Amino acid sequence: MIFSSKQLYVQSQASLIATHLEETFEALTADDDIHRVVAQLDVAGVTHVVITDNNGFALYDPAGRSTQADFPTGYIEKALAGSDVFYTQFSGGLFASSAFMPIMNNGEIIGAVYVHDLDAELGAILIDMQSTLRGISILVAIFSVIVVVLILWSVMRRVTSIIKAIKSVREGEYSYRINMGGSDELALLSDEFNSLTNRLRETDEVRRRFVADASHELKTPLASIRLLSDSILQNEDIEYETMQEFISDIGHEAERLARTTGKLMTLSRLDSAIPNENACVDIRDAVMATLRMLKPLAESKELKLDSELEDNCFVLATDDAIHQVVFNLVENAIKYSKPDGSVFVRLNVEDEFVFLTVDDRGVGVPVSDLPYIFDRFYRVDKARSREAGGSGLGLSIVWDTVRDLNGKITAIRREGGGMRFQVRFSLCNP
Repeated sequence: MIFSSKQLYVQSQASLIATHLEETFEALTADDDIHRVVAQLDVAGVTHVVITDNNGFALYDPAGRSTQADFPTGYIEKALAGSDVFYTQFSGGLFASSAFMPIMNNGEIIGAVYVHDLDAELGAILIDMQSTLRGISILVAIFSVIVVVLILWSVMRRVTSIIKAIKSVREGEYSYRINMGGSDELALLSDEFNSLTNRLRETDEVRRRFVADASHELKTPLASIRLLSDSILQNEDIEYETMQEFISDIGHEAERLARTTGKLMTLSRLDSAIPNENACVDIRDAVMATLRMLKPLAESKELKLDSELEDNCFVLATDDAIHQVVFNLVENAIKYSKPDGSVFVRLNVEDEFVFLTVDDRGVGVPVSDLPYIFDRFYRVDKARSREAGGSGLGLSIVWDTVRDLNGKITAIRREGGGMRFQVRFSLCNP
């Protein structure tokens, strides 16, 4: 505001002189006349006033300028061309304001006025402002550097904690957790990392339990086979009937070992997520084949095997996958049913879905055990399961197979005893 006021004042002084000289300029023939006129105007508050003719030669110049070249380059020419020229400059600690204005008479340019002022006070103000701005800039720069360093230190500290956590998990410490506050990307990354370690820990526990259970399941029939074979070899006087009994037991244990191995291989194939070439398969054919195959087992336990099967129950799957689901569910129902009981298999279509339902009148499953019956090697009653020949893998195979086929399976206790397993698949149009 101070600088613009000073500039306006210099401009007004130049305009005042030019206006006063427009009518009297040609009559002023001597320098004394021009000095007298300028003195009468009482021009104050400026450092220097110059009046020129229309060629740029000084007619009034207390500083002694006599040629056009003595003025700042280009400005006097613009004034003599009819333009008002104003400019300011700061140099050497002084604030300079200049104004060039043409003198007009009857529409013609007859001369020019140059007014110049040097202000040391404004120069000092500018120097103070420069010094203040320089100091503020230095403080802002120092503060910015400190803030950037603190931000980088905070980010690097958090990144370092994430790297440390990754190394710990890589070494097998799945219980390691990152405690990082905030809601930025690094905090979200730490939350995802903690979720990942939880999943890794659960997977590792399942793997360890699976390996232990699988080893136990394979070790038991192998131990029985070895014990029976050693008994035959070490007893030279063994009776023929006893030897036949031992050999029959070895055969049963070998079959049990083969069944367990086959189920483990099936689970391994399901875990490997090998893509299958699915097609529209009619579940009714698989159910009828399974019922024929398991009919002798049901008759040996004096069980009644009934079914109610609708036609056109097509689902997107493979024959082997559907056979695994149907066979394991029906076999499981037969094994754990009470003598003189019944197993009922129902197949129907409803609302674009195919439902396979297997009911039995067996011992059932306690409510507390229902969430775990599809876990591998899980058995409600281990002693009874071994007597029935169960390995705890059949329902796990059903669960994994149904999941791979984008189906859903549920297990509930039936009123009056027994279990109901129901599988739902999307209907496929062949």
